[in-house]
Amino acid sequence: QVQLVESGGGTVQPGGSLRLSCVVSGRRSDFDMIQWYRQAPGKQRDWVATIDRWNITAYLDSVKGRFTISRDNAKNLVYLQMGSLKPEDTAVYYCHDRTADLWGQGTRVTVSS
Repeated sequence: QVQLVESGGGTVQPGGSLRLSCVVSGRRSDFDMIQWYRQAPGKQRDWVATIDRWNITAYLDSVKGRFTISRDNAKNLVYLQMGSLKPEDTAVYYCHDRTADLWGQGTRVTVSS
């Protein structure tokens, strides 16, 4: 069974950092385009970052310079390193394998003092 599982969420103070992980199981994801999305309470799910098979990345303007997406193909893992976190980054973060059209279950990030 192919599935995506996110981890690494939690509660952090403003200015803090977190690293989210997304593992793709049951499928080799080296050539897949992987994305991170987030959904804040009461809002729509928004795209955050993308990494493609050539490791070309793209980011939502509001996270540029603060978030970094990367991948470890040997482990079928994609990471989202988040720094200088702000309260407005609070959301459930989802991993999306765009090539396979698969979603993870999400991991919650809360930025609060």
